[in-house]
Amino acid sequence: MAASSKKVFELFVSKVPWTAASKEVRDYFGQFGLVKKCLLPFDKETGFHRGFCWIGFTTEEGLNNALQKDPHVLEGAKLQVQRNRRPFAGQKSSRDAEFD
Repeated sequence: MAASSKKVFELFVSKVPWTAASKEVRDYFGQFGLVKKCLLPFDKETGFHRGFCWIGFTTEEGLNNALQKDPHVLEGAKLQVQRNRRPFAGQKSSRDAEFD
């Protein structure tokens, strides 16, 4: 059965600068492995993203490569990166962005 191909290896990233869009975040983490998803939730009231995101890699190798690098700096801001502890359900509101 091909269930293992559907597994996503996730990071939780916080302190994402408000100037970064999901494309920049996805491109940045793409250097560590193939990014399957980049979920950057937005605040419905302000219209800005909430400063954190989930990055899903297609392989555990991509996840481990990203976890080995420290610090992660995007647009001059140091990101906090950790292995995602809880599986993310993948449900998005209309304001959540996977792509720009």
